[in-house]
Amino acid sequence: MKTIVYYFTGTGNSLAAAKKIAAALGDCDLVPIALLEKNCGDIVPPADRVGIVCPVYFTGLPLIVASFVGRLDPAAAKYVFAVVTHGGGGESAALRQLDRILRKRQGRGIDAGFGVAMPGNYILMYDSPAGKDQEEILTKADNEIARITGPVSRCEKCDLPTSFVPRLLHTLIYPWFTSHVHTDDRKFTVTGKCTSCGTCVALCPAKNIELVQGKPVWRHHCELCCGCIHLCPVQAIQAGSNTEKRLRYRNPDITIADMKAQRGDES
Repeated sequence: MKTIVYYFTGTGNSLAAAKKIAAALGDCDLVPIALLEKNCGDIVPPADRVGIVCPVYFTGLPLIVASFVGRLDPAAAKYVFAVVTHGGGGESAALRQLDRILRKRQGRGIDAGFGVAMPGNYILMYDSPAGKDQEEILTKADNEIARITGPVSRCEKCDLPTSFVPRLLHTLIYPWFTSHVHTDDRKFTVTGKCTSCGTCVALCPAKNIELVQGKPVWRHHCELCCGCIHLCPVQAIQAGSNTEKRLRYRNPDITIADMKAQRGDES
């Protein structure tokens, strides 16, 4: 059965999950959601099985993913599933948001949805786990992904997870997040460590960064994936004094070249 998995990632967690799911299913194409951002028409996947893999942001979907789901037309697909990666919960609310958008648009939702706990990366608020803590989380994530591929490979329908607390938090904090996400890049600064290498430009899935006189400038259509902060090779990008002390994170199974491919650039 032909499968297409659409993914969005900031520091590699969701891409790592998507690649492992694709490898387990076979005959599967991985398509970056960021490449389809400018597609204003319907997105009709040429596959019998369709997957969406993305992170959870403040108990909901990244805005770029919510927009994509609103344009997705999987009416011809036999099976639609979603996997959301998260650093601290909220998966049930995000999956139900995705299902709700798809049902409003197409009259059908997802047949199954799953959450996978992975190392959190929202450096504006906390440190990412490191060392043994990180290894344990990633090992558990691999086991969970392996478990998920069973029902997905058999196209089994599963009830979506539900929980009152994430649903309440989604109602309270997700609108706050969406109201300022695009302009929160005003908090980002660059220090004298910057070498004008352009890595942040090449990696930004929202194409939100330009080099101006050799320094990054943010254009206020940010997704707050924090990839520019985490993946700067000299840690020159900050968002206030707290990020100077916090560890950077990239999923160890994902390379910088993998991250650049999300934009579709050849370099």
